[in-house]
Amino acid sequence: MEDGLLRTLRRLNHGIALLTGVLLMGCAAFVLADIVLRQLGSSFGGTDEISGYVMAIATSWGMAFTLLELGHVRIDILRGRVNALGRALFDLFAMAALTVTVTLIAWKCWPVVARSLANDSKANTPLETPLALVQVPWFAGWVWFAVMAWLTLIAATLMIVRGRFQAAEDAIGCFGEEEMVK
Repeated sequence: MEDGLLRTLRRLNHGIALLTGVLLMGCAAFVLADIVLRQLGSSFGGTDEISGYVMAIATSWGMAFTLLELGHVRIDILRGRVNALGRALFDLFAMAALTVTVTLIAWKCWPVVARSLANDSKANTPLETPLALVQVPWFAGWVWFAVMAWLTLIAATLMIVRGRFQAAEDAIGCFGEEEMVK
C-alpha cells in the first residue's frame, strides 16, 4: 500500500517539476528578451520583480519533488554508525521534524495571503503587481509540500512498523558521502 502511495506521489511531483521547469524556462526567456531589448534601447521593465516572484513560486512547488527524490540536505554523522533499525529511526525523526516545520511554514503563510486578499494589496513597485497573484500559488506550493511530507511520513512509518527498513530508507533516507562516491 505505502509503495503504491509513494509511486503515485513521485509521479504527481514529476509532473509538477516539469511544469515548474517550463515556468522557469519561460522566465529565463522573458529575462533574455528584456536583455536583448535593452541593447536596442528599450525594455519590458520589471523583469527582476517578475523573476523573483517566479523563483518564490518555483521554490515552494519544487520542495515536494526534492523531498521525494531525497534531495534535501541532511547531516548524517550518527546515522551511518547504527544498524538498520537505528537508521530507520533517525530517518523517521528527520522526516517528522521536516514535516512539522513545513506544516508550520504553510500555516504561517496563510495570514500573509489572507491579508493580501482582504486588502487587495499591490506591490510597492512600478508594476503594482496584485500580490495575491503571486502569493496564492506560492502558498499552494507550501501546502502541497506539507501534504506530501505528511503522506511520506505516514508511508515511511508504516514501512518501519512492518519491519521494512530498507524500503523506509529508500523512501526517506539520505545518501552519505560513501554512497555518492559509489
